[in-house]
Amino acid sequence: MQEIAACAARLVVEEGLEYGAAKRRAVKSMRLTQRAALPNNDLVEHHVFEYLEMFCAETQPQELLALRRHALQWMGRLQAFRPYLSGAVWRGTATRLSDIYLQLFCDDPKSTEIALINMNLSYDVTTVKGFQGEAVDALSLHSMCPGLEEDIGIHLMIYDHDDVRGALKTDEKGRSVRGDLSALKKLIEDAVAHEDARRYENKRSS
Repeated sequence: MQEIAACAARLVVEEGLEYGAAKRRAVKSMRLTQRAALPNNDLVEHHVFEYLEMFCAETQPQELLALRRHALQWMGRLQAFRPYLSGAVWRGTATRLSDIYLQLFCDDPKSTEIALINMNLSYDVTTVKGFQGEAVDALSLHSMCPGLEEDIGIHLMIYDHDDVRGALKTDEKGRSVRGDLSALKKLIEDAVAHEDARRYENKRSS
């Protein structure tokens, strides 16, 4: 199972696959039976962090920061819909291949679509599995990320306003699985402070 997780983690980082797809591809590439036991997402994420530290330490932090800043801009534009950031950009494993996932909590589910139309933005509508296992609408579009100079996928999952209480729950390890605008600002500020400190230390030692 560790080998599957490690292989899946490489696919997540190098090809930008979601965890489920990466695990299935790993099983196929390793020529294992389709009945092979799959690692859970926590184990895959552990290997993703290891892979990033080993092979992407010089580039991934900057890419993650650019994506978080772009997500912050979108959360500001959609602040009326109580946006929460989730996925790899929130968890800290994102690279330039990662999409941005925002969860919106609306009094009227159609209000987000109206807002996008008023912004003259084109989007696709699909149905995906929500964080409580229910079917929710997802509005998907693309947006140029200035920090990466690349077109990034933006996915807006539409929830009822009352679902926000469930969104505030932590995972089994007590970690937040999503964050609001103020929480994301704090992550960005901490990353910038860490980078400033690193540059200062490098300058002192040179």
